[in-house]
Amino acid sequence: MAVAILIGLWIYDELEFDKYHANYNRIAQVMQHQTYNGEVETQTANPYLMADEIRRQYKSDFKYVLQSSWNFSHSIAYGDKLLLKPGSFFEPQVPDMLSLKMLKGSRGGLKEMNSILLSRSVAEAVFGKEDPMDKMLRIDNRMNVKVTGVYEDLPDNTSFKELQFIMPWDLYLSDNQWIKTMDEPWGSNFTQTFVQIADNANMEKVSTKIRDVKLNKVQKDERRYKPVVFLHPMGKWHLRSDFKNGINTGGRIDNVWLFGIIGVFVLLLACINFMNLSTARSEKRAKEVGIRKAIGSERKQLIAQFFGESLLVSALAFVLSLALVILLLPYFNTVADKKMTILWGSPLFWLAGLGFCLITGLIAGCYPALFLSSFKPVKVLKGTYKVGRFAGIPRRILVVAQFSISIVLIIGTIVVYKQIQVGQGRPIGYTRDGLITHGISEAMHKRFETIRTELKSSRAIIEMTESGSPTTEVWNTNGGFDWEGKDPNQAVDFPNNGISYEYGKTIGWKIKEGRDFSRSFATDSAAFILNEAAVAFIGLKDPVGKVIRWEKRPFTVIGVVEDILVQSPYKPVRPAMFHVSSEQQNVFIMRINPALSAKESLAKIESVLKKYDPGSPFKADFVDEEFAKKFGNEKRIGTLATSFSILAIFISCLGLFGLSSFVAEQRVKEIGIRKVLGAPVASIWKLLSKDFLILVIISCLLAIPLAYYYMHQWLKQYDYRASISWEVFALAAVGALVITLITVSFQSIKAAIANPVKSLRSE
Repeated sequence: MAVAILIGLWIYDELEFDKYHANYNRIAQVMQHQTYNGEVETQTANPYLMADEIRRQYKSDFKYVLQSSWNFSHSIAYGDKLLLKPGSFFEPQVPDMLSLKMLKGSRGGLKEMNSILLSRSVAEAVFGKEDPMDKMLRIDNRMNVKVTGVYEDLPDNTSFKELQFIMPWDLYLSDNQWIKTMDEPWGSNFTQTFVQIADNANMEKVSTKIRDVKLNKVQKDERRYKPVVFLHPMGKWHLRSDFKNGINTGGRIDNVWLFGIIGVFVLLLACINFMNLSTARSEKRAKEVGIRKAIGSERKQLIAQFFGESLLVSALAFVLSLALVILLLPYFNTVADKKMTILWGSPLFWLAGLGFCLITGLIAGCYPALFLSSFKPVKVLKGTYKVGRFAGIPRRILVVAQFSISIVLIIGTIVVYKQIQVGQGRPIGYTRDGLITHGISEAMHKRFETIRTELKSSRAIIEMTESGSPTTEVWNTNGGFDWEGKDPNQAVDFPNNGISYEYGKTIGWKIKEGRDFSRSFATDSAAFILNEAAVAFIGLKDPVGKVIRWEKRPFTVIGVVEDILVQSPYKPVRPAMFHVSSEQQNVFIMRINPALSAKESLAKIESVLKKYDPGSPFKADFVDEEFAKKFGNEKRIGTLATSFSILAIFISCLGLFGLSSFVAEQRVKEIGIRKVLGAPVASIWKLLSKDFLILVIISCLLAIPLAYYYMHQWLKQYDYRASISWEVFALAAVGALVITLITVSFQSIKAAIANPVKSLRSE
């Protein structure tokens, strides 16, 4: 029951995601499908003019249409305090759309360009007990803003949980003057758009209306991408966010179903134990039933009694399970990456608990109630009542059901861990040990060579580089590529990373053909290095020396590197290009010196960076830790599945232990006679164990095809996936048989070595 409650809390938290916002049912994100590289890709990024155009054309269909930046970390300086916190630039109506709970100030606090709204936690971190209102803050060491409001922290189960401060969209445009000078603003996707539809509007109909809003604005060349704009409702953000070839294929909702079914199965296992042990002890209660029927009790009264007993046990189990949930919830939250609490004050929780007890009690009690109440009083009281040779069949069926469920869970757990190993075992194309990333400010970029020289001289690092993206993510893609033999109607979009010359030496990429970038070649400022996927996609047989045009400017291919695993470890590596750029990039990538401790290296790096930009906080991320996050979802599923599998086997073994004890007790005289006649212990052990082993073998035969089917379906979501080999099923079957033998052997051997005199003295 405790497990079922924990899973129930997790499912509730998943289904309630984003419902903190009062306008939950009417909020959506503007997204788009685009066709490039031969596939339909779905993205959240939009041109910065998207909100203005939707407002202009479809004003009556929307209450709010708001443009937003991405939620990135920014430095916040106040006096001698310097913090790094995540926040966004938004249009002024966002507090109303997200129904923020204002603690100070009002929801209209973003109307002034140089203003900022802080979450409670950020306000307390910056100001302590001091009143934050109207205080001036410095953001990213270049923007001065005034605090015009404080809002309650957003809960953990909302998509905006990391929105810890908000600044006006106009300030973003003012700080990034290049935006308004772009030649083709509709061809660049780098912002987000959120909407709240009008009260009388229909989400589907409005989504259909705006589908061509971008197509009608882009230039002729951009129309090859066939942009289709649509609304993705807030109700689908968390659970149904996966798209494949332009079709919404699900998402975390699959996990909700998975763990919901596991919760039902675990509870069903416990109910089966109750049924089995109740009916197995039927002979002990036969006389009670006979006497009650003899003195006038009707069958329905007996049924009511047995149901009452099971309901009482269920109610007591519920109370005990709540105590277990209190103890286990912190661990479960850690594994599930949640911050759930027991909903003590929710009437829904107690109603669900009452229904939970009632259903569990009825399921557990239905078979015993019907079976025990069917006894004939005359036969029972005469002592001639026998259970019958077919009476044990339902119990055997239930044991088979128990172990079938347990074996399916075991196989599922093994397959999940095999899938994780597939991702972890793929070559990544570089050496991630000892790599760290750090954000770049304008001051740091201007002094890059000086910083690099000082850090190498201090032996803190071996090498460093600037990069547009970290090695674990893609932050920028480009189109506008052309090459000899390319279909003029083909739309392409590649990750195109701007880097400094030291990139290859820093990350340790593997040159397959040609050479690395070098300062010795002035022409490398107009050169590309391609990954193997790009060479295959373009169809270059001898790529080195070939020319690829980017926005009509020629770039010469000087090298090919092994594919670098940047995004999902379960998907093919995207065709990618690298070029040397003198412009400011987004991150430093550094390889720290293995001769020093990480702590010592980081201290030296911080000292040098602070020397040239004291206004930026120091925050280094280890690449191997960022890479490990890619397996977070699968590892959580694996950990939870392992826990549930162990619990399922434990529950099944408890039932098996009780049944083997009862069988040994039933056959105690038979065992005594066999021992007197000279039967060895091994023979008696075999006699008592074989029936249970047969049941488990039947369970294996039923569970294996079921497990194969469901795990095969689960693996279909991955392009790179584990194979389900016969070893998986053999391991699960052998494990189940060994556990069964250990469980029943205790009672079998105990009965086999018992003194036969004690069991036969009354004969």
